[in-house]
Amino acid sequence: MTRLVVVSAVAFGAAAVLTPIAMAVARRAGVVDRPGPLKPQSAPVPYLGGVAVFLGAVAGAVLGHPTVIAPLGGAVALGVVDDRFELPAPLRLVGQAAIGIGVALVVPTKVGGVGGGVLVAATSVLLMNGVNFLDGLDALASGVVAVAGVGFALILVHDGKDLAAALAAALAGFLLYNRPPARVYLGDAGAYLLGAGSAILLAWAWAPGTRTPVSLAGLVIVAIPVAEVVFAVVRRLRARQSVTSGDRRHPYDLVVEHGWRRGTAALSYIGCEVVLAGAAVGASRAHSLAVAFAVVGLSAVILVILAAASGALSAGPTVPA
Repeated sequence: MTRLVVVSAVAFGAAAVLTPIAMAVARRAGVVDRPGPLKPQSAPVPYLGGVAVFLGAVAGAVLGHPTVIAPLGGAVALGVVDDRFELPAPLRLVGQAAIGIGVALVVPTKVGGVGGGVLVAATSVLLMNGVNFLDGLDALASGVVAVAGVGFALILVHDGKDLAAALAAALAGFLLYNRPPARVYLGDAGAYLLGAGSAILLAWAWAPGTRTPVSLAGLVIVAIPVAEVVFAVVRRLRARQSVTSGDRRHPYDLVVEHGWRRGTAALSYIGCEVVLAGAAVGASRAHSLAVAFAVVGLSAVILVILAAASGALSAGPTVPA
């Protein structure tokens, strides 16, 4: 416990100090998010917050798991290039797949073999895009993944606890500047970092020798970003649009459109993640597989119901990115 406290303190402090520096660099380099049809802000906001989170998390957890620096750093690098030059979707997907392969190489799972590696790589791509979809309101993606990091820190037995705690703490330091009204964004660098980090933590939940309830609990913790991708694909296919087209029909967009404050919408997601993480911790300690499976199934059902109620699955208008 003392180790996790030290790791968290270092990560929080590093991110809190480095985020303003990242903001200044982003403004000077022109790496900013400008207003547009898919953007809720009315003035440019600097990106590169994800770089500060990466450095903070690494500062807190590097000694425990240096091998994960490569895929995490690769995710940040890809995101920085994407933030600056807006990579085409196919090239972005190739880069994400390469990062996913890196995750599979450094974190073995009990699934094993080539099939297991492919599954880890595909999950990494899924989570990188899922977190990117979540990053549409101030504090939303950073808050959700911070809570997920705490959840993973509580369910993982050995490997991954340091990284989970460091990631959560670094995001807490970043949230000092990302809370509404945000002065800095994660950017694609941050979204890809958090997606890759979540994939690494999930893979550790499926490490050889890990109890099955812990492995299933990991799935519950990452349910929200996974659901965002599934819902987006469903509604875009129903609208006969490309699945890579951007839109403003995520559940959080729709509740804001219906009158919710943006901060309230973000907090509702974070609150949902708190509930899911709490359920995951309980499931991870269950002695019955039936209980763990029930938690996973119930989580999926609840998320689908909430999405359907918000209209996020309907074939509404899609705005090209």
